[in-house]
Amino acid sequence: MLPKENRLTKIRDFNLLFKHGVYISGQFLDLKLLKLAKIPDYFPKKEDSATFINQLLIGISVGVKVSKKAVLRNKIKRQIREVLRLSLQKNEIIPGYYLLFIAKKEAAGKKYSEFEKEVHCLLSKIK
Repeated sequence: MLPKENRLTKIRDFNLLFKHGVYISGQFLDLKLLKLAKIPDYFPKKEDSATFINQLLIGISVGVKVSKKAVLRNKIKRQIREVLRLSLQKNEIIPGYYLLFIAKKEAAGKKYSEFEKEVHCLLSKIK
């Protein structure tokens, strides 16, 4: 499970990500990312801008198009979430971003090691 402070949950943040974010495509995962330092005009008025820029929020989306079975969709989410949790512990992900991992149809039936390679490949493209 991702730490609560690193979860992308607010509708405001999702709208901001989809409006101003950039896609990075992989083999069976897409990454929609938004660098917070690039959009200072859209910072919430109630929050401190220094802490807002240095936050890292991550979301995972696996749609019905990937698999109609909820069991398989949840398995994909758990595997991606575990890779991200370990990357957060090792400080491999730089703060200051909103990240949304979106699974493609090809993600069904992949193993944990393949998700690990794909996530690290997408994260290396950020740097």
